Amino acid sequence: MKPEDNKPVKPVRKVSSLKWKRLFAKKWFFPAVYLATAALILSLVWWYQGAQNSGVNKTNTSWEDSFKQEEPTIGKSEHMKSPTKEISKTVESMGYYDEAASEKSKEAALVKYSNTYWPHPGLDYARKDGKSFDVLAAMGGKVLLVEENPLTGHQVEIRHNDGVVTIYQSLADVSVKKGDTVSQGDTIAKAGRNNFEKEAGIHLHFEVRKDGESVNPAQYLGKQ
Repeated sequence: MKPEDNKPVKPVRKVSSLKWKRLFAKKWFFPAVYLATAALILSLVWWYQGAQNSGVNKTNTSWEDSFKQEEPTIGKSEHMKSPTKEISKTVESMGYYDEAASEKSKEAALVKYSNTYWPHPGLDYARKDGKSFDVLAAMGGKVLLVEENPLTGHQVEIRHNDGVVTIYQSLADVSVKKGDTVSQGDTIAKAGRNNFEKEAGIHLHFEVRKDGESVNPAQYLGKQ
């Protein structure tokens, strides 16, 4: 062995460790790591929220579909028909109070009750001989309400498509109940009496409401 071989050997640093220390010494290293980590966290949050929203939308859609299935189905070609069967024997005994009508027409559409005159919100039907008659569903739909009102008597409300509800008051012998589905022309009751229009005798009071607002039934009768 040569003398120079006995010289102490200098320690050798690992290259990989040296590179990491140099990398850590860079001023931009830790900010870059922070930004990368923040970006990853944000990406995970966005992905999670997207998955949650997707689940909510699916739930809402299924709920809406189930609600739509409960809606009454009415043919697009179905027209509103008269709520009375014996058209030849029944007459329109009182009309709808229309603000745009003549003074004579408005005067004829006022109901006197308790010394006060009230605008008539529908059409009244009665037989010429004063007898009762069958009351029919003007269109197919679902029965929303069946009750006895102290003023308007027994009444029935039927919901149809497009926010339309038909109301039948002053009834007797009601043959439907809440929740029933009826077809156009089905007999739902007979004409009777009520206290609000006591002088009208046996008659049917018929109303049409669109989105909760009373409208002239003449605008719908015979139309889709």
